[in-house]
Amino acid sequence: MLLTTPRRRGLAALTAGAAGLLLLAACSGGSGFDDDNPGETGTQGTGGGTSGGSLRVLIGSSGDAETDAVNTAVAAWSQQSGTDATVTVASDLAQELSQGFASGDPADVFYVSADAFQGYAANGSLLAYGDQLDAADDFYPSLVDQFTYDDQLYCAPKDFSTLALIINTDDWAAAGLTDADIPTTWDQLTDVAGKLTTGDRVGLAFSGEYARIGVFLAQAGGTMTNEDGTEATVNSPENVAGLTYVKDLLNSGSAAYAATIGTGWGGEAFGTNKAAMTIEGNWITGAMTNDYPDVKYRVVELPAGPAGQGTLQFTNCWGIAADSDNQDAAVDLVQYLTDTEQQLSFAKAFGVMPSVQSAADGWKDLYPDMTAFIDSADFAQNVVNAQGASDVITDFNAQLEGLATGDPQAILDSVQNSLQSVLDDNAS
Repeated sequence: MLLTTPRRRGLAALTAGAAGLLLLAACSGGSGFDDDNPGETGTQGTGGGTSGGSLRVLIGSSGDAETDAVNTAVAAWSQQSGTDATVTVASDLAQELSQGFASGDPADVFYVSADAFQGYAANGSLLAYGDQLDAADDFYPSLVDQFTYDDQLYCAPKDFSTLALIINTDDWAAAGLTDADIPTTWDQLTDVAGKLTTGDRVGLAFSGEYARIGVFLAQAGGTMTNEDGTEATVNSPENVAGLTYVKDLLNSGSAAYAATIGTGWGGEAFGTNKAAMTIEGNWITGAMTNDYPDVKYRVVELPAGPAGQGTLQFTNCWGIAADSDNQDAAVDLVQYLTDTEQQLSFAKAFGVMPSVQSAADGWKDLYPDMTAFIDSADFAQNVVNAQGASDVITDFNAQLEGLATGDPQAILDSVQNSLQSVLDDNAS
């Protein structure tokens, strides 16, 4: 069953907020900047098609590989279309987008994060062009939900990431565990985490934030809002059950927050072998290759909770400015960039998962050991992007830091009230 996000006025409404999207930015289009490769390239087209005017493309890049891949793709489109295009890597994507919108002179095409999308759509900054794309029916439905506002698909999902369970295979074997022990239920996860725990290593570690803990809420059948996104459901019995399970895990001694064992995130805890398992997204593969190349690991789907399997997914989209003077060319460029073949080219270049279902098999061929990530799209929930919700999630994360000694019901009641206030404000 596909768990798509609830809509508010046609908009997907489940999110991990700004905190969770920071890690997304690190893997598939954040606001990073590489001094050795600023990624600013002008391309002169010579063909026919959408010739006329020029386009400015603003991206946030995870590094040289992503920058080079986008430059190459835009240059190829420019040559084919006859339209000049310039790609610039932002040093602070959110700030530069806001400045461009405020000045009335934004880039024509740009990355938009899920947590920023609704605000830009609501204030008229974005062109609603999604229904013009050939891939409109090929995008994963949950990704379409994420970037739909007032029943219109505003911008094309660029790519996406999901969360899965990462296992150190040497630790697994040393504990006497086999493939038959791969956890498929909460009870089994608790059991193997205990067996993997030693005096200097916990069985499982993850970041103490909604962007990771939220998987357990989803597995318990919880959501953050009702189906149409008008009512907060944060303190539902399902979410209480999910958060209580996490509290029990932490108090068992076989699981810990990455920060409490002296690491910055789950990937570091896993890579330094302070944890035998972690819950992370497909961006972890880059960290393992570059920082921890000697660690042997495998990726499996997260276990099911009382309501079945559940995970979170993170995504960006290709926005087009409502103030662009060359909207036809901008749409044509996004059409090119979201084509199945081009998305697989991006996947090969920097590992991202394509946003179109037709590319799934091709991605699995490229990354046969990582199929759990893309297969998890079938039960993934989006992260909340209601305007103003990022502050609520920031507070949620702060309260989750004390979950081991806290009251799950009280934490969720507090977040319930805050999120409902945001939803009421947005509806007024």
